[in-house]
Amino acid sequence: MQYGIAFTPLVPTLVLWLALAAIVAIAGLLLLGRARGAAVRVAALALILLALANPSFTREDREPLSSVAAVVIDKSPSQNFGDRTRETEKAREALVDSLKKINGLEVRVVEAGQADGETDGTRLFGALSSALSDVPVDRVAGAFLITDGRVHDIPANATALGFQAPVHALITGRKDERDRRVAISAAPRFGIVGQVQTITYRLDDQGVSGERARVVVRCDGEVINERTVLSGQTVNVEIEIKHAGQNIVEIEASPLDNELTLVNNRAVVAIDGVRDKLRVLLVSGEPHSGERTWRNLLKSDASVDLVHFTILRPPEKQDGTPINELSLIAFPTRELFQQKINEFQLIIFDRYARQGVLPVAYFDNIARYVRGGGAVLVSAGPDYASTTSIWRTPLDSVLPAEPVGVTEKPFYAQLSDAGKRHPVTRGLEGSASDPPHWSRFFRAVETRNATSPPVMTGADGKPLLLLSRFGEGRVALLLSDHIWLWARGYEGGGPHLDLLRRMSHWLMKQPDLDEEALRLQVQGKDLVVLRQTMADSVTPVTVTSPSGTTRELTLSASEPGTWRTTIPASELGLWQATDGTLKALINVGPTNPKEFSEVTSTTDMLRPLTQASGGDTRRVVDGSSIDLPRIVAVRASSVFHGDGWMGVRMRDASVVRGVGVLPVFAGLIGLLLLLGGFAATWLREGR
Repeated sequence: MQYGIAFTPLVPTLVLWLALAAIVAIAGLLLLGRARGAAVRVAALALILLALANPSFTREDREPLSSVAAVVIDKSPSQNFGDRTRETEKAREALVDSLKKINGLEVRVVEAGQADGETDGTRLFGALSSALSDVPVDRVAGAFLITDGRVHDIPANATALGFQAPVHALITGRKDERDRRVAISAAPRFGIVGQVQTITYRLDDQGVSGERARVVVRCDGEVINERTVLSGQTVNVEIEIKHAGQNIVEIEASPLDNELTLVNNRAVVAIDGVRDKLRVLLVSGEPHSGERTWRNLLKSDASVDLVHFTILRPPEKQDGTPINELSLIAFPTRELFQQKINEFQLIIFDRYARQGVLPVAYFDNIARYVRGGGAVLVSAGPDYASTTSIWRTPLDSVLPAEPVGVTEKPFYAQLSDAGKRHPVTRGLEGSASDPPHWSRFFRAVETRNATSPPVMTGADGKPLLLLSRFGEGRVALLLSDHIWLWARGYEGGGPHLDLLRRMSHWLMKQPDLDEEALRLQVQGKDLVVLRQTMADSVTPVTVTSPSGTTRELTLSASEPGTWRTTIPASELGLWQATDGTLKALINVGPTNPKEFSEVTSTTDMLRPLTQASGGDTRRVVDGSSIDLPRIVAVRASSVFHGDGWMGVRMRDASVVRGVGVLPVFAGLIGLLLLLGGFAATWLREGR
């Protein structure tokens, strides 16, 4: 219960001040003139002025409020190194018990920094603000942080905390910790496929100096560089960008004796491969209705550099016109198929037959080009089954089927069982219905002795589209020249753009279209494991998290040719997956998370802030045992720590439950006071 005096003037404040000035002047004159009864007169005037000020006696019934102290527990992944987890739990238990023994103190415990696959670094002060968000500033008694000292959201100054109370830091870990890490100094984000990019890295050793390490550099799991590096040395390494999409580069250093963790011995760089230009050679054997379909498709892709030749005048066509009078361009066979053949990513033969334009030796060059990693697409018409077929050349060694004739009748192209699984044809628009929701073809080449199952079939279930591999290269054989009917919209058309584009990209080894592949994808907070296969079943997949934790996952079929499962992406960094044959890598979040960049415990990061707030920073472990300071309640001070103790600022906050007011000059009491003042003056004057 608290008592006080409150004033509610009956006149404006200016009038009170003027009256006070007048009373002071009158009192001065009376006292200087030694007038009789001066004191009584001044007292009477003062009572009048006090009555105008209207004072009241007040009584407040107050209920004291508890002070609030917050304890923030660092649960970040770096707290799992060494004995930090055990030290944290013991410190937490002892600290909370000590705080709860203080009368009038409310203790709030909050855990922060847990790995969630999104937050980069340890953020404790955000959690502290959330824990105290509903607490008035005048009730905050202080905060305690139990952490390894590596905090990444430290306010710039104590004012930014939002309260005036001490912040203390209890640091887990030891002074003599040692650790090795690979730090990326410079790395490109993009690179042109086929070109070389340079990555600069540095070997950092904490707690030691002058050590050497064996550093291995891998690109997509393949070792490309290995060397010995001195501690503190900066090294450049050249990386060839081999494919489009992410090229994952790992730089891993050998362990340091008695180091804290191996997690940051490896750094990861993700370089997005971008294709400069895809050179495609299109050779049309003769003008026909479907020729424009291929040209339009390839010219619509800005990344394709198309070289197109149409054979308009074969060598056997002689009419006596001099060569220098012809407007046709001679077919540069030697330049294309001998000197520059390896510059093309894809060669397309569109209804091409032997017409004496290409010598037989050049077909042998094309076969070697395929086995060495090149790609050939044959869009066949009746020419493929003729006596001048390119099958009857050395190219037959890489063609997937032998022609035996031509079928002339309408049919719907159908996806085979293999085609429903193959990424080139899987899910083509219109393929789900029977018959498919696309137009018919009216001609197809019959074949035998196919080297691979067809992905599309034609009349009577015969092969229509074959996709095969030979050596390092790939070959596609489309056994109908009526794909242009889809492009022209005949009978509603068909998905010619999707089919031809996927087929071309598969031939040029687009990773997304591989028949056998293991992939990792991040969807929100989940990590999706995908397995593309042509088989009927898949083996379990072992997934390794950035911290080294492994788990075996069983995948379930999601659609033909695709198996998948999902797990939480709870950690930032490089995730790995393998089924024993295939391997997949993906980086979640930033390529080198702050959490693992520096893992040795330190008191230096938090000390400036804790001292500015009146708190202290000290280690939990002293020698081999846990040694916590005494917790002391402090009422008024600017320093809340000392030798062997830490303090909390106890507040005097309270809430008013009731108020009583007694006006002094109201009613009979006020009247008696005024009459008494005038009576005293009259009596004094009457003497």
